[in-house]
Amino acid sequence: MAWIPYASFVAKATVKELFGRRVRALRLRRRLTQEGLAERADLHATYVGYVERGECNVTIKTVVAIARALGVRGAALLEGID
Repeated sequence: MAWIPYASFVAKATVKELFGRRVRALRLRRRLTQEGLAERADLHATYVGYVERGECNVTIKTVVAIARALGVRGAALLEGID
């Protein structure tokens, strides 16, 4: 059996996970809870949790709502994620 580097087994983060991490980081920088962000974005707090964990595909409408609630442009949430 050929040697395979450990890094080959480590799963790379998906686009959904990267987006969720960015949302979480910005939320925490603004000292918001998931509930606080959800209220500002007119979303359910459980849904915000799903987004932050990368468990769902968000619509453009949701990206814009989250961005506005965080006080950033929608593009800022997506920049560099590919």
